[in-house]
Amino acid sequence: MGTISQFAEKTRPPAQRIESEEEALSVARELASRLAARASERDLERVLPYEELDQLAQSGLLAISIPSDYDGIDVSNAVLAEVAAILSEADSSIGEIPQNHFYVLEALRHDGTEEQKKFFFGRALAGDRFGNALAEDGTKTGGRYSTRLSEDGAGYRVNGRKYHSTGVLFADWIAVFALDPADQLTMSFVPRSADGVQIIDDWDSFGQRVTGSGTTVLQNVHVDLGSVVRLNRGFQRPATIGSVGQIIHAGVDLGIARAAFRETVDYVRNKARPWIDSGVDKASEDPLTIARIGEIAIGLEAATAVVEHAGRKVDVAQIDPTEQHAIEASLAVATAKVLTTEVALDASNTLFELAGTTSTKVALNLDRYWRNARTHTLHDPVRWKYHVVGNYHLNDVAPPRNGAL
Repeated sequence: MGTISQFAEKTRPPAQRIESEEEALSVARELASRLAARASERDLERVLPYEELDQLAQSGLLAISIPSDYDGIDVSNAVLAEVAAILSEADSSIGEIPQNHFYVLEALRHDGTEEQKKFFFGRALAGDRFGNALAEDGTKTGGRYSTRLSEDGAGYRVNGRKYHSTGVLFADWIAVFALDPADQLTMSFVPRSADGVQIIDDWDSFGQRVTGSGTTVLQNVHVDLGSVVRLNRGFQRPATIGSVGQIIHAGVDLGIARAAFRETVDYVRNKARPWIDSGVDKASEDPLTIARIGEIAIGLEAATAVVEHAGRKVDVAQIDPTEQHAIEASLAVATAKVLTTEVALDASNTLFELAGTTSTKVALNLDRYWRNARTHTLHDPVRWKYHVVGNYHLNDVAPPRNGAL
């Protein structure tokens, strides 16, 4: 790995080793109970979760997708999505941050060399966090890149500017997506502290406020020869890079929906008043309210089932990466993303519909669920997922190979 293998060990304690899927879910639930305690405060005051991200790293959850050949437990993708949902129900900003981490690990699984896999999977097992420098603005379309990787002696130099770099403020490594001289997509691992890396804390969205999604400026940053992954290969053959990344996004939305539903039930039971024409003594006895609660509950159940089903499809495509398996995984995950988007927006909006005017008080901060849902579900256009699914069934057109499917 050249100079990159000389990366200095952190002084923090080693991460816990999780041994099973059941333990991963248990650890996620225990951590979520702690994360939830100050989630509203962090959102209201924009308190960045440095301490909470340290807890996440120490928990061992950031290593659960590592293949067993590299000392990981390679959890099923349904479990990976459920972990994201559990964390996101507690605090969806924190639940979103590891999405890019797991996306990077999946890209490494597909296209990394053996030496790269051993080293970087090892760093993840030790508790290192991988942020992303992926998205750019100012390009003709989303998903285009102007950031460039150029040869420089025995290594490379990378120059560019990235925005919406989720979690980069908390990262140990930055995965920089750039085009090489042949216009092929690459992913380079750069230490967060490398010369020429500037992180600007300028994320000012009304939702997902503490994801640390700032701007990353790369000015002639040195990249070690062994730290460049030829990512273009992963999109030239059947792969699960996009579907793994997307099912975690679905998990985040599912978690937001669950949180909004939980708050709705609590508010209606304990604080809301019945409408004058309902003829009942308590809001929880209003038949229209009961039916609306049932509608959201059914949507949550359906979304949960579809995410689990999609996870199994992705598992199959990872084990046997045929063209058909990759297509089935992409279609199933697209379906899951559509349904979780719908239920997250519906549940967070219904909270106010049923709870009433008093629920809009700033001090309660219940609007954070809608703000977070609306912000996170804009990650990629759901309308195009309908198109992809329909075009496959109607015209036998396979889903495009990219990180959004």
